[in-house]
Amino acid sequence: MEFVHIKMRNWRNFTVVDVDLTARVFIVGANASGKSNFLDAFRFLRDIAKSGGGLQKAIDDRGGIGKIRSLFARRNPKVEMEAQLRNRDNIWNYRIELGQEPRGYRRALIESEIVTKNGTVMLERPDSADREDPERKTQTALEQISANVQFRELSDFFSKISYMHILPQIIRHPSQFPWKGDGEDTFGWTLIQAISTSSDKTRQSRLGKIEEALRKIVPQLKELRLTEPDERGTRHLEVIYEHWRAKGARQNELEFSDGTLRLVGLFWSLFEGRSTLLLEEPEMYLHSSVVRKIPQLIHRLQKRADNRQVIVSTHSIEMFSLGNGIDPAEILILKPGKEGTTVQQMSNNRELNSLLENDIAYNDIIETSTQPESIETLPLFINQI
Repeated sequence: MEFVHIKMRNWRNFTVVDVDLTARVFIVGANASGKSNFLDAFRFLRDIAKSGGGLQKAIDDRGGIGKIRSLFARRNPKVEMEAQLRNRDNIWNYRIELGQEPRGYRRALIESEIVTKNGTVMLERPDSADREDPERKTQTALEQISANVQFRELSDFFSKISYMHILPQIIRHPSQFPWKGDGEDTFGWTLIQAISTSSDKTRQSRLGKIEEALRKIVPQLKELRLTEPDERGTRHLEVIYEHWRAKGARQNELEFSDGTLRLVGLFWSLFEGRSTLLLEEPEMYLHSSVVRKIPQLIHRLQKRADNRQVIVSTHSIEMFSLGNGIDPAEILILKPGKEGTTVQQMSNNRELNSLLENDIAYNDIIETSTQPESIETLPLFINQI
């Protein structure tokens, strides 16, 4: 299953979003234009589908509905989200509209929740039960096992959406960074544990592929493996480098470079799971020559994972170098403005398409179209410091 269209109204930076999505999506824009907030819309759909927390926890984790409602919202203060998904021959549609209690706890309330499959309505709220018991409007049907029987396939897909923005410092020293251990591991606390607890067959297959890729990227790398448990019962990810010593030089994850740790996390996350994967700035800590290969890498690994959808936010111009096989329909350009940020597929922008037709390089077009309007005056400011 994959997202094929997303609509949003009054979500964070955006007053209106209405855009198609492809199997591989690249989100580009200036700093603070809303790239992370765009990705967070998919995480929000994941969170509201999870039992044991669902809608209210998803709202609370984001600081309350007042924090997710766009500052640019005017006449209609409600937050709306609608996603269309495709699975084989089926088209699913999920729509939710959120308001807020007028007094008291000021909890988020469901003003509307609709699920359709191939145009047939599977759920439409509010219904008579909601009107008899308004407390029901504090929970989505997605998060209720008794309510999502007819569309549990959709609920399960949402709940398994994953997000990766690995921070090497956390992988090296997880105890120094507080984490309660509940919810998703966004930044890599449990990466080594996930590798350790996977089945032998799965681990050997994935580490073999990761090792093969790292050999082409990391100088002198010879072998990547998982060690036996140490005196504390902890297993480590170990790399052996070609060296003047006969047995080579060894390092574990505590000594890996930031780039190597990011690459291991990136590769592992691409192998793990079948639901949509959200990647936040995968180019961090990587050499530009490696960054240029990321789109091709994603494409190849998608094929091995049943065409798993991957949505990427990036600041990297190198990722759009000539010959990397990116289609203009795969690029979403975010443009901040006085009425909020707009989102448009590059393929639907006439001005940008005319530049493409004149053989202007993708990276030049994207850099020019996403840079802040006042960036050219920055040298004057620097000279005044």
